[in-house]
Amino acid sequence: MRKKSKRTAPGIVQVARAAGVSPATVSRFYNSPSVVRPPTRERIERAAAELGYIRNRAAGALQNRRSGAVGLIVPTIDNAIFAEVIQAFATRLRASERTLLIAAHGYDLNVEVELLRSLLEHRVDGVALVGFDHDAEIFKMLKGQGTAFLSMWNYRADSDIPCIGTENDQAGRTAARHLLDLGHRDIALMFPDVNINDRARDRMNAVRDEAEKAGIDIPDHRIIDCSYNITEAKAKVKAIFDAPNPPTALICGNDIIAHGAIYAGQALGLELPRDLSIVGIGDFKGSAEIEPGLTTVRLPAKRIGRGAADMIAALIDGRSPEPPQVLLPSELMLRNSTCAPRESAVRAVS
Repeated sequence: MRKKSKRTAPGIVQVARAAGVSPATVSRFYNSPSVVRPPTRERIERAAAELGYIRNRAAGALQNRRSGAVGLIVPTIDNAIFAEVIQAFATRLRASERTLLIAAHGYDLNVEVELLRSLLEHRVDGVALVGFDHDAEIFKMLKGQGTAFLSMWNYRADSDIPCIGTENDQAGRTAARHLLDLGHRDIALMFPDVNINDRARDRMNAVRDEAEKAGIDIPDHRIIDCSYNITEAKAKVKAIFDAPNPPTALICGNDIIAHGAIYAGQALGLELPRDLSIVGIGDFKGSAEIEPGLTTVRLPAKRIGRGAADMIAALIDGRSPEPPQVLLPSELMLRNSTCAPRESAVRAVS
């Protein structure tokens, strides 16, 4: 019995024959479609679809020394706001026919080094990083390979690499100023480990600085370490209220922690926000719908993602983005999770 011959995938020669054009025209269609007349483009598209032809981008990459792929390394894909950034970044990249490769290091900078090495082995054309805290090996590898790269999410006017993001310290100041203006003097902070997260560190330091300007010292026992996890946040808020003299307000490192704080308040039977004002940072999906609606500092996640995609595309093409450092402002979203503290609480602190 004869073996069935293995069917070979169709190539541009077969597409050209079916469309009644030359292979060179098919090649031009895929590489520079605008130079091919619309009727001819339609014939090629129809022939390719009927034959099931899939373009070999790897072959093109060998010719132009580009892979058409861009790497994005994020701390986590569990965080809703990173999902927004990734979606906006990916959508914008598709418009320039680039493919996105995503990696998450889990807030471990040593893991980030290995992930970058893997991306560079796959010859990505560019890499987008989150924040400015990275192992020195990261920049050594990127510069050594001549790979285009930028930092997204954080903004620094004096950055020596292209960046696009917001001022995280300003987001912290905005949150603190709002509660101080309402009359709060006993404020607790619930943030993730600031030693491995420069965004959280900038926000928390700014909150403490703003409180100090108002003559308020936030003691160490009012600074609670909490990962971006609703269950953990609920447990830690319950622990706060199991102790005597709970704070009148809570600033959370992001909206995930704030959601957990609201759920804890509900479980404890607190009257929110009279018993506890809660402020988040991020303005995630669901923050407006939760009860009470979360007062938070909106970070422009989608604009950061779109802008970063445009910047990395320019860098890959050898163009210098103008300006090389882009600031996108944050914004206070006033909802129902904050109000002035009870007079009795203010007197107790005074």
